Amino acid sequence: MRHLIVGLGNIGDEYKGTRHNIGFRIADALADSLGLTFSTERYGDVASGRLKNQELTILKPSTYMNLSGNAVRYWRDKEKIEIDNILVLVDDIALPFGAIRIKPSGSDAGHNGLKNIAQMLGTQAYPRLRFGVGNDFPRGCQIDYVLGQFTLDQRQMLPTRVDIAVDAVKTAVLAGLQTAMCDFNNK
Repeated sequence: MRHLIVGLGNIGDEYKGTRHNIGFRIADALADSLGLTFSTERYGDVASGRLKNQELTILKPSTYMNLSGNAVRYWRDKEKIEIDNILVLVDDIALPFGAIRIKPSGSDAGHNGLKNIAQMLGTQAYPRLRFGVGNDFPRGCQIDYVLGQFTLDQRQMLPTRVDIAVDAVKTAVLAGLQTAMCDFNNK
């Protein structure tokens, strides 16, 4: 079976390591764990390979966050991947730092990347893994917060939390979304 794993983020050095780029970081860690390397392709950096008997295409869109749907639609069509076999990796300010929530569908919750993907796919019914980045920011400062760097404490805990997210992705691919939700949501 074919799967499209999409890590959301923004390209460019000024966004490297920001909360908004956690999707890129999880995608990088997933590719590393499978011994895969990214190459620059249409609409993003892509790594392809296998996880046991499953075929994976890991995508880091180069379209910037707010136009991520263009890349997702292109690679879904190119690789002929069913919508249920797409998994979008995204930051979420509604979750405490490091928390993981896997869902088969849902609203965009004000996230412009998810909003654009729903527009381009014509549905909000696509799986996503939300990675909590917390919400410790004053009213009106959300953009600065998500485009900011993790705190020192968070940076120290990040490798462990990213590894858990990678395990969640692998579980979703191999055992299904429901199993991944049971095993990793609220962990």
